[in-house]
Amino acid sequence: MNQLNVQLPELPYAVSEAMNRLRINIKFCGKNTRKILLTSCQPNEGKSTISSYLWKMLAEAGFPTILVDVDLRKSVMKTRFQMDYDDDTTLGLNHYLSGMAEYDDVVYSTNIPNGYMVPCTQLLENPSALLEDIRFKELLDTLSQNYRFVIIDSPPLGSVSDGALIASLCDGAVLVVRAGTTPRSLIKQSLYEIQQSGCKLLGTVLNRADVKGRGYGYGYGKYGYGYGYGYGYGYEPKKKESDAENQVEADSSTGSNASSSRKRKHH
Repeated sequence: MNQLNVQLPELPYAVSEAMNRLRINIKFCGKNTRKILLTSCQPNEGKSTISSYLWKMLAEAGFPTILVDVDLRKSVMKTRFQMDYDDDTTLGLNHYLSGMAEYDDVVYSTNIPNGYMVPCTQLLENPSALLEDIRFKELLDTLSQNYRFVIIDSPPLGSVSDGALIASLCDGAVLVVRAGTTPRSLIKQSLYEIQQSGCKLLGTVLNRADVKGRGYGYGYGKYGYGYGYGYGYGYEPKKKESDAENQVEADSSTGSNASSSRKRKHH
């Protein structure tokens, strides 16, 4: 198995605790919840950041976990993980879907213990037809047999049809919502698309929530990490990257708690 070296900046304590809460909630979703979709309503809501750290934390907790980069139109994983590979020669999901590579060619181990990846090494203008092919379903099914968790980073639901198509092949979905920016109508539409796909909504991640005045929290800059349980964490990264992608907020709930959490945040 080939290896990719990946690097993710260490999170401040409070943010790490927020992401750890998300990890624990995912673990409590049950042993049959293996293929987990991370998606958002629109671009720049932080889904790829959350996917990355959730994958890393699950792996470090001892669960064999693989991250599948299915954002074939606009992947940011190469820069997020600071991966150094040749775009022309490194095989990825794009090659597998195109029939130019097989399963063993596109599954990589990483320097993260128990952490594996299926990267996207070349962007595609219109991958929908490839995602509908039986090869993609077979890939996800095989990965779910070989790994405890399959974390799938997909395009936003409101931008292209890829997200809903991918959701139909997953056991559960986590929706990322940017507080104060994402229109309620778009949130409702995204929830409807997840429901129509037959994929179970596991919960939401509320991005850039203002937690000032909450009963319990840590103040790190002007951004917050809002929980349905009333906990809040804030983090303002030093790296010169997109604010939206670097603000990692977690509002993770499961079952009926997810519904009540959404009501509190969006009404």
